[in-house]
Amino acid sequence: MSPTELPIADLPIWARLNDVKFGDFEVRDSDGKGYGVVCRKALTTAERPLDESSALTVPHDLVLNVEAVEEYAKEDRNFKQLLDAVGHRSPRADILLFLLIQTALSSRTGHSSAGLSNPWMEYLQFLPRAVLVPSMWTEDERLLLRGTSLETAVNAKMLALVGEFDHVQSISEEIPCWNDLLWQGGAVSVRDWTRLDALYRSRCLELPKSGESMVPCIDMVNHSRDATAHYDENAKSEVTLLLRPGVTVSEGQEVTISYGEAKSAAEMLFSYGFIDQESTTEALVLPLEPFEDDPLAKAKLVGYGEAPKLHVARDGDSVVWKSPFVHLMCVNEEDGLDFRVLQDTDGGRQLRVFWQGEDATDQTKNFESLVQNHPLGAIFRLRSVTVVQERLQTQLDLALSYDTDEDIGDVRPECLEAAKTLRRIEVGILEDGIKALEREKTLLMEDENVVAYLGSAEIAESDLAGEEASSEVDDFS
Repeated sequence: MSPTELPIADLPIWARLNDVKFGDFEVRDSDGKGYGVVCRKALTTAERPLDESSALTVPHDLVLNVEAVEEYAKEDRNFKQLLDAVGHRSPRADILLFLLIQTALSSRTGHSSAGLSNPWMEYLQFLPRAVLVPSMWTEDERLLLRGTSLETAVNAKMLALVGEFDHVQSISEEIPCWNDLLWQGGAVSVRDWTRLDALYRSRCLELPKSGESMVPCIDMVNHSRDATAHYDENAKSEVTLLLRPGVTVSEGQEVTISYGEAKSAAEMLFSYGFIDQESTTEALVLPLEPFEDDPLAKAKLVGYGEAPKLHVARDGDSVVWKSPFVHLMCVNEEDGLDFRVLQDTDGGRQLRVFWQGEDATDQTKNFESLVQNHPLGAIFRLRSVTVVQERLQTQLDLALSYDTDEDIGDVRPECLEAAKTLRRIEVGILEDGIKALEREKTLLMEDENVVAYLGSAEIAESDLAGEEASSEVDDFS
């Protein structure tokens, strides 16, 4: 065991020193799922709620969120200097910066002039070194995700993590005390940053008062669709874990919470490192690109304001899709779409989106409602359905082109099984989605407006992307 790991048997000592009360619960190994929280004795809430003395209770001072990081910065002026230099980009990044400092302090053998130790310094040493989220898979294991919706997402996540870490390193190296703690002797690496991100994503809770937070000990409770426990904040702002109403558990039985009933297989695997086999939610999210030959492509992306995505989900016996950008993507200048670069009150230039002569800049995320009542609404819908069907077919062909049974190197069984499950679920959604879109296309082709439109040779030969964009819009960045 390395010096930066502590046995779970020592957790009760850490808990007593930091006023964590386990009540009628304790942490144990949990049947191949790592650690879990179990009952010390038989408990029931069948007739009345349990007294709060039975709860696992964590003091507010141990709750880690962006407000806690700001409080820590008030105690450590050196950390405040670092936080002001590289932080305040997002709550998550600030929390990771704090955890990176605690990681470095835990591996430090001598005195450091920077960084005050915190209970989280020791608690991090109880948490697993290996987290099964795909951003921590090996290169061979990530090959298992080829052709799934997570292939692009994981690659983008890893690039983002490297960029964040490089940013922290490049600036903190210029601050002597942090250069000494973090970088002299290689105290931390991008692998540590990646692990901390994985711990944050897989253990962060949405508290009713404190928002997104990491809560020691309660973050060891595992997930179940049929959860037997729930967490809350009491009048003292302590975080508590208690049994749900109407629940009976036996001595030694594991208690569980829900990580989210509506999360897809891809979401669960991306954030938590496993797929809930009992979940009935089937969905995927795919990146979307504008037409390569659309002269308005750049303007549409700028006007939309974020990376376009296509959401596809099973809804009962149907497959439904949602993508506001598709509806913007499939109209052009001759349909009534226009872009204008206007000057704002501060003298800056702003790209505005116009539809049928009206400013629609603030409605790009709801563009379907703008086009559906147009006389050519059925034509616009046909274009959108065709684009979505082609995108699903491309993804399906990609998913079926890879074989997870082929020998791609040394991979862990749990990674292989998760990738196979994800691929099976997504292939099913794609196949059914393509069939549903083909049926809708057939119905749209029978619409009288579509028939009349496609019967016009002049219109049928027009370019889907529209006429040439003005140079002013084309140059906008």
